Amino acid sequence: MPTRLRRPTFPQTALLPAEARPISAAAGIQEDEQGGVCYLYGWANGCWTAGEDPARRLAALQLIELKAATQREVAAGFGTTPATVRRWGKDYREEGLAGLLRERTGPKGPSKLTSERALEIRDLRAQGLSERQVAERSGLSRATVRRVLSQLPAAPAPSPAAKLPTLPQPEPRGEERAAARAGMLEEAPPVFTQGRELPLLGLLLTLPALAEAGLLEAAQTVYGKLNNGFYGLRSVLLMLVFLAFLREPRAEGATRIVPQDLGRVLALDRAPEVKTIRRRLRELADRGLGSEFVKALAQYHAKARSVAMGILYVDGHTRVYSGKRRVSKTHITRLRTAGPATEENWVCDGDGEPVLVVMQEPGRSLVKELKALLPDMRELVGDRRVTICFDRGGWSPELFWDLEQANFHFLTYRKGRTRKEPASAFVMVGHREARKEYELTDRKVRLKLPKAKGRPKTFLVRQVTVRKDDHQIQILTSRFDLEAVEVAYRMFSRWREENYFRYGRRHFGLDALDSYRAHDDDPERSVPNPAKAQLRRKLRRARLRLTEAEAAYGQAAQGNPEARRPTMRGFKIANADLGQQLLAAREAVQGLEVELAATPSRLPLKEVAPGTQLLDAESKLVTHGVHMSAYNAESALARLLAPHYSRAADEGRALLREAFKTSGTLEVIGDCLGIRLNHLSAPRRTRALSALCDPLNLTETRYPGTDLVLRYSVNQPPEGL
Repeated sequence: MPTRLRRPTFPQTALLPAEARPISAAAGIQEDEQGGVCYLYGWANGCWTAGEDPARRLAALQLIELKAATQREVAAGFGTTPATVRRWGKDYREEGLAGLLRERTGPKGPSKLTSERALEIRDLRAQGLSERQVAERSGLSRATVRRVLSQLPAAPAPSPAAKLPTLPQPEPRGEERAAARAGMLEEAPPVFTQGRELPLLGLLLTLPALAEAGLLEAAQTVYGKLNNGFYGLRSVLLMLVFLAFLREPRAEGATRIVPQDLGRVLALDRAPEVKTIRRRLRELADRGLGSEFVKALAQYHAKARSVAMGILYVDGHTRVYSGKRRVSKTHITRLRTAGPATEENWVCDGDGEPVLVVMQEPGRSLVKELKALLPDMRELVGDRRVTICFDRGGWSPELFWDLEQANFHFLTYRKGRTRKEPASAFVMVGHREARKEYELTDRKVRLKLPKAKGRPKTFLVRQVTVRKDDHQIQILTSRFDLEAVEVAYRMFSRWREENYFRYGRRHFGLDALDSYRAHDDDPERSVPNPAKAQLRRKLRRARLRLTEAEAAYGQAAQGNPEARRPTMRGFKIANADLGQQLLAAREAVQGLEVELAATPSRLPLKEVAPGTQLLDAESKLVTHGVHMSAYNAESALARLLAPHYSRAADEGRALLREAFKTSGTLEVIGDCLGIRLNHLSAPRRTRALSALCDPLNLTETRYPGTDLVLRYSVNQPPEGL
């Protein structure tokens, strides 16, 4: 075998033919059914006819000897493996050309893994597809794909002129903005700014989960489109949900983010500013379709999370108001006081994810709201008999009967005084999923129902009592098919809804004021008479004084010396002051009782609190729908992340919050939108994010408003980090 030569230094004198594919910077190959040609610096360096394998192998070895390509590059270009190329070289060194005549062992048919297929595998992987997706598209096994990827060299780096710019500024779109000002543009189409180190590119991780939540589809179904302008329904809703993911849930949060940074993510030159967001939000609110929008989102959630919809948690939420308008007061449970606030009723699924929200009318109880919600919940779940869980605020045997007749199960705490269960009746039972133990007892009870035509006098239900120390918690349900420990676990899991309220207040602006608009409350609405409550308080104090006066008079009578005052007349004369106090106390009580009876219990609102206003509910329903979708999308991503991150239960959402703010590279590759994110703060987090990209790529989600399929990948951190 000749001595290896140094790489020639003469320049390339010709380009590769259009049909040839490069092997390295100096070599290329062109093959068809007739045979093939090997090129070196643009000149033909070897050729062979179909079936002339020795000549083909010799051409491959000559490229290595001339140092025109590495062994790995030659193997990839000739559609084989580096081990096979090494075997060719060994045979050639030992036997010369005769060694290249040896027939191959194994299957004699043509190999599926041609050089074109190998390069196709590399290109598909470069687009961000997972190994499974690459195997499905190429028709090969995952093991073959993995072997090819480990043997192929990395895709050739682009020439300096084709490199993506670092942090490019979006191209100004002045003509489209001028057309929008003239009312001639329905909505600015997406135009991507390709480049490296683009901030906030991690927000695009949420698009597959948002597509599952149906945010844009539901909005388009309900609202259609906005009035002509540069920012349409797509960009406004994406802006609102991206602000929520960045923990800036109000429109004012746009002032704390660089408009060009969010503009690149929105495929625009810049993101809308505060006044634009408010104007578009007001336009949506003026249509009065907030409830329909929330219901449409609930339908998407019910389809995507049908298993979790087997149990629905219903609870009221008080949204505190601290502005200057006169708003009706209500009891704020978490503050243990009364204050200006509005009330909402939320429906969450078994995992605590929000499904539906309804603005509660002032003064209505949870019992009435539950009855009003039944048609909406039936529309959501279809013919299924699901369980509705609520707290003591919904206690009403009549409501329980109505739920049973409407083909719903119920689950709630028992309200009122009842006899305690004997200690001997309790047994300790463990719950496998919760990894908890409950000391409980189980029996059937009958509830009395109000008299009504066609309704029985009593209603048979199940009571599960849980004992904690000396305290007994009684749970009522119509579910006789569940184990007692499951009933207790499901009832106590109602706190998942409360956890959502707390998380939503902190991260998604659940109680934020999204609009400053308000309108007058109904002046004829019946409200409790505050004078009645004041009279009751006065009557309680008067009765207390009467009791004290009677006690003092009786104590004086018990200590009366009969030798000095043997008659009642003498006793009264001696204790005239006590008698006067007792008489005055009795007269005060009688007078207050008469006044209380004559005072009406309820009055029109205009007589009690004239000028009372109601806060704008439509704007809040729109933002509630957006933030519900944001929370549910984040929950979906957390579930996908859990198998790949050991601390997902404690840190999963924190990892996602970091990922949303991550920069990266954005590139349009054919019909795909490549999103390559930078590494996170720790290698374990980067590995988890990289694993999250595979299931997201499987969704084949398209960027809203385009036909580009999203392809996610993650840059691995440099060695040593």
